[in-house]
Order: sequence, then structure tokens, then C-alpha cells
Amino acid sequence: MARIAGVDLPKNERVEIGLTRIFGIGRSLSSKILEEIKVNPNIRVKDLKDEDIVKIRSRIEKDYKVEGDLRREISLNVKRLTDIGSYRGTRHLAHLPARGQRTRTNARTRKGPRKLVLKKK
Repeated sequence: MARIAGVDLPKNERVEIGLTRIFGIGRSLSSKILEEIKVNPNIRVKDLKDEDIVKIRSRIEKDYKVEGDLRREISLNVKRLTDIGSYRGTRHLAHLPARGQRTRTNARTRKGPRKLVLKKK
């Protein structure tokens, strides 16, 4: 099992898909990394050679922010917005969409399940 950036990649997945298990790496970035170091994206993680794993690990550590560093940067950015009292910061505090989406009918992911309102007669 290959361990890259503190994440164990699943053995039976293709390398291109397995790299997406790392926070901060998606499909396009994983294919770009594999293309740069000339590794076939269709081979399985269990079939990777040790030097290929070292190449992938060094490229990710050198060029990209992933996992803990990226999570820390995101949380610091949100904290900065809330500290200065910006509109986006207050939306983050209220757990509402921060980018102008409508909330009258949608936004159930951010707002949570519907709250039942009982009307008195």
C-alpha cells in the first residue's frame, strides 16, 4: 500500500483515481502530476514501483499544498473573514451560503434539515 502525504492509497484503484483520496488533489491535478513524472495513470496502486511512489511523493510535497497545510490555510482564511466582520465572514458564522446563492428554497446542505414550525389556532 502506497502512503503519500499521510494518506494510504487503496491498492486496487488506478493511480489517477487513488491520488484523489488526498485532500487538495482532484482528477485534473492527479493526471497532471502523473503526466509530468511520466507514470501511466491506468496502472493500479499495488503495481507502482517504489521509485514511482518516491517521485509522486516528492512532486506533491515540493509543489502543492495538501492535507493538513491546506486545511489550516482554509480555516485561517475563514477566521480572517469572520474577524474583520465581512459579509462573507458573517455568512460563515451563520452556516449559510457565502457566495450569493438563494436561500429561500434551496441551501438545505448548509442550513440543515427543515425545522417544523407549528402554528397555534
